[in-house]
Amino acid sequence: MIKNKELVTFAGNAVTLVGNQVKVGDVAPDFNVLRGDLTPAKLSDFKGQKVVIAVYPSIDTGVCQAQNRKFNEAASKLENAVVLSISCDLPFAQGRFCATEGLDNIVTLSDHRDVDFGTKYGFLVDELRLLARGTVVVNEEGVVSFVEYVSEITDEPNYEAALAAL
Repeated sequence: MIKNKELVTFAGNAVTLVGNQVKVGDVAPDFNVLRGDLTPAKLSDFKGQKVVIAVYPSIDTGVCQAQNRKFNEAASKLENAVVLSISCDLPFAQGRFCATEGLDNIVTLSDHRDVDFGTKYGFLVDELRLLARGTVVVNEEGVVSFVEYVSEITDEPNYEAALAAL
């Protein structure tokens, strides 16, 4: 398992990302996560669509909430595209937040059980067992067309660059 300590910080302190960072041009690895009803979901469930994977540490923080609101708004305007919002939060917490906020254009998915997404995409923060913040865009052919590992986890991602990659 690859560990990278130079890539991101959390509140100014370097943290270790576990797994393989994906790069533009890579075939996007399939992964297993959980939907809000605890049924399995995987990237291949969205085959043939453009996919924005919005990655964040915890729905219980203001920056993560803002990120979900922003991608939910963007998702309402996308054609042949889906926004997958992934964290290690329990599916119930993700669902509660989205229900309270009226966010129904994103698909929330939980990586809490197996951290399969986190390790396959290199977003798992070893010290916290949370995901780092970032965005991955996958085209209709299943190839990564944009990747951002946000250098400071407490900062928001570059929404415009991610959406432009669609």
